[in-house]
Amino acid sequence: MHSILAQQRAAFTSQLPISADIRSDRLRRLGALLIRGADDLCEAMASDFGQRSRHVSKLTDIVYTLRNVRHARAHLKQWMRPSRRPLEFPLRLLGADARVEYQPKGVVGIMSPWNFPVYLTLTPLAGVLAAGNRAMIKPSELTPATSALMAELVKQSFDPDEVHVVLGGVDVGAAFSKLAFDHLIFTGGGSVGRHVMLAAADQLVPVTLELGGKSPVIVGSSADVAQAAERIVMGKLLNSGQICLAPDYVLVARQLEAELSKALIEKAEQYYPRYAGNSDYVAIVNDRHYARLKSYLDDARSRGAEVIRARAGQHEQEESAQRILPFTLVRNAPPESEILRHEIFGPLLPIISYDGIDNAIAYINSRDRPLGLYVFTKDKGEEQRILERTIAGGVTLNDVIFHVMQEDLPLGGTGGSGIGRYHGHEGFLEFSHSKSVYRQPKFDIAALLGAKPPYGSKLERYIEKELKNP
Repeated sequence: MHSILAQQRAAFTSQLPISADIRSDRLRRLGALLIRGADDLCEAMASDFGQRSRHVSKLTDIVYTLRNVRHARAHLKQWMRPSRRPLEFPLRLLGADARVEYQPKGVVGIMSPWNFPVYLTLTPLAGVLAAGNRAMIKPSELTPATSALMAELVKQSFDPDEVHVVLGGVDVGAAFSKLAFDHLIFTGGGSVGRHVMLAAADQLVPVTLELGGKSPVIVGSSADVAQAAERIVMGKLLNSGQICLAPDYVLVARQLEAELSKALIEKAEQYYPRYAGNSDYVAIVNDRHYARLKSYLDDARSRGAEVIRARAGQHEQEESAQRILPFTLVRNAPPESEILRHEIFGPLLPIISYDGIDNAIAYINSRDRPLGLYVFTKDKGEEQRILERTIAGGVTLNDVIFHVMQEDLPLGGTGGSGIGRYHGHEGFLEFSHSKSVYRQPKFDIAALLGAKPPYGSKLERYIEKELKNP
C-alpha cells in the first residue's frame, strides 16, 4: 500500500495541472465500468447477501452511481472555474485582483462499507476524480465477491497510479487508515469511524466521515397516515433497512399512533406477502448482524415492549435459515431498550408517541444529531418549527431518504452522524483545495495607508477611521 501511494503521489505531482479533459476522461471510464459490469456486480451482491433483489442492486448501486458520475462530468468545467472575490475599495481600481482556485488535493483514500458496496465506493470516487485526484480504495471484506469484482473492473479501466483497489480484512483496513493520504473518506459505523479518525490524525490527514446514526421520522397530527405508512415502509424495507439513512424510529402524534401502527403492518404485508425466496427482498448480510437484530427484539420483549411481526407465523423457520427478517414493529419500548440506544440497520421499527411537537423536537435534540430527518405534516408552521429547531445532515419532507437521490444536494452528517459532505458540487469542493490567490497592483498600497515604518499620523488616521466605521 505504501508503494502504491508513493507511485500515485509521484504521478499526480508530475501531471499538474490536471485538465478538465483528463478529469472528464476518468469519469467517462468510471461510467463505462458501471455499465459494462452492471449485471456481474448485481450477481456478486446477490452472492454476498445470500438474497438481494436484482432491482434494488441495479437501481441503487448501479443507476444512482451512474447518475452521480454523469452529473459530475456535465458540470465539471463550471466547478473548475476560479471564483473571483470582492476587494476593498479602491484596490480593484488600482489593479489588484483576488480569486479562489480549486486544485486537487492529491491522493484520496476511500474506505467503503458493505450495505451498498458499489454506490458507497464509486459515488465518492466520482467526486474524487472530478476534483482531479487519484484514489486508493479499501472496500468491505463483508462483501468479498463484490469487492473482488470491483477490484478487477477498476484494474481494467484505470492504471494503478490513477485508481487502485486494496483487498483484505480488518487488519488491512486498519493499516489503510494510517496511510498519509491527502484526504480520507470513511463510510460506516461510528465506533469504527472514531478509530479511523484517530489513525488519520497521526498523519494530519483531513477526513470525511459518513457515519449514519438514528434517523427519526416525525408524523404530525395533520399528516396523511396512509401516505406516511406507505412511504415509511418503502424506505425502511429498501435493502431490508440496511441503509445509513433508513428511518430508524417513528415519533407520531399520540392520537395517530394506533392508526399508523396498523397501516404500517398492512402496507408491509401488501408489499411483501412472503419474505424468504422473494426476489424483491434482501437478506441480512451475515450471521453476526442477524443475531444482533434478533437480540434487539428479545431485549425489547423482555422489557415489556409489544413486538408485531408482519406475516407472523409464516415461513419463520425458512426465513431464519436464510437470514431473512420481516418488517417488525416495536411499540412501547422503554428508553433503555437496545433498539432505542443503537442504530438498527435492519427492518425493525420502533414507534414512539408524543404529545405536542415541541416534545418530539426535544426527544430528537436530546440525542446525537441524525444523518437524516423525515417529516410528515400538512401544517406549514409545524414543518418550519421542526426545520428551525432541529439539526440533521439532511431532511426529506413528506417522504424518506429521497434527499440523497438528488445529485445536486450534498450528503453528509453533523456531530455523531459524521463530518464533511460529498455529492455534486459539494463533493467537488470537499476533495479540492481552495487556494486563495491575490495579485497586488504596481501601486504602493502600504505607502497609501501609511503602513511603512516609521509609522505616523497617516496610519493613525486610517486606524481611527476603521474603528469608527459601523
